Amino acid sequence: MTDQYFKHHVFFCTNQREDGAKCCGAAGGQRMRDYLKKKIKQADMNGEGKCRINTAGCMDRCDEGPVLVVYPEGVWYTYVDESDIDEIFEVHLKEGRVVERLRLR
Repeated sequence: MTDQYFKHHVFFCTNQREDGAKCCGAAGGQRMRDYLKKKIKQADMNGEGKCRINTAGCMDRCDEGPVLVVYPEGVWYTYVDESDIDEIFEVHLKEGRVVERLRLR
């Protein structure tokens, strides 16, 4: 085991803006976070040495959102729907490869 408590720590922006401006919360951030958290649990990939899915407030990338970031790699992603989350789950979290088509720079 490495010094890391989690192999992957995923933060979803779920910020909701009161003024109606573009935000991850309005784009389904919480729903997609809940979706991935359920997938991780079903695959027995949660817990120490595995994956942790967390909620985050504003991550200051609203115009590129919705967004999530995977640590320790520090890879930022955008997504549209469950199929994009499925791809991040399969390719990055299970296989350890970056999903370039969804990656933000």
